[in-house]
Amino acid sequence: MQPAANTRHRLLRAGIDIGGTKTDAVLIDDIGTVVDRERTASGFGREAVLTTALGTATRLAERNGIQVDQLASVGVGIPGMVDASGVVGHAVNLGIMELDVRAELSRRLGTDVLVENDVNAAAIGAYRLLGREAGSKTASLAYLNLGTGLAAGIVLNGRLWRGSSGVAGEIGHIPTDPNGPLCRCGQRGCLEAVTSGYGLSQRWPSADPVPAIALFCAADAGESAAVAARDGFLTGAASAVRLLVAAFDVDTVVLGGGLSALGEPLLSGMRRTFAEWSASSAFIASLNLADRVQLVPDDTPVAALGAAYIGQGDPVRPGAR
Repeated sequence: MQPAANTRHRLLRAGIDIGGTKTDAVLIDDIGTVVDRERTASGFGREAVLTTALGTATRLAERNGIQVDQLASVGVGIPGMVDASGVVGHAVNLGIMELDVRAELSRRLGTDVLVENDVNAAAIGAYRLLGREAGSKTASLAYLNLGTGLAAGIVLNGRLWRGSSGVAGEIGHIPTDPNGPLCRCGQRGCLEAVTSGYGLSQRWPSADPVPAIALFCAADAGESAAVAARDGFLTGAASAVRLLVAAFDVDTVVLGGGLSALGEPLLSGMRRTFAEWSASSAFIASLNLADRVQLVPDDTPVAALGAAYIGQGDPVRPGAR
């Protein structure tokens, strides 16, 4: 993305989404408009991750006429457990068991950095994105991340809900079938064991570069194993939405993550499931689940946007409960 014109004298904030394979970063101005964006490989291990974040923020700043320490704020979204002080633990896809990301990046960038779990950051980004839409009435939102794993970020009455220890939204490890497949967390029948990239790879192994789309195509062609895997995945995704609405009564559930690239087939399949449940349950029918679900707009960097708002000290902020 090319930097926007006339950004030299504007207040600029950076948001960096550090994923397991790629880092996606944006620069926003004082009214939340994205003026620049950069994507690059994340690297593996603490030094590679820190160097990538530093380089990304530096390039964004310099392309827009300022030094990196002149950024108004920097926010980072990253996988793993993130405590209130910005220490990240168990980010296994990045090769990080424990790292004080806030302290390390603040020192290297010369400006304070705020850090949040990547799914929570995406929830903030989705909330702010919807809030900018004309006529939006969204006061509460759940961002359902359908990726390698499954988790949610929750915004209630304009505030990020992290829970007492920061694990709110880890719904992927709620068992829904005691006889289901073994989950990586050690329990059996968790949502993530079926409704995630990892779960699909176990139920329907594929060498296709885009296995989820290949699965849906094979199911449409009538391949029985693919039909079973697809239908189990759709039921699990619908169950995750039902859980979030029943537990938190959010206005909207936004679907994101790599598997959301399935697009309309994902959404329509989930809505068929909602219709089947509603036909036999007046309670489920009353929840209007189909009307509460939507996809993240194509190629919208919601986690990077959310990270930028975190750095800003947005009211939807880390630690709000």
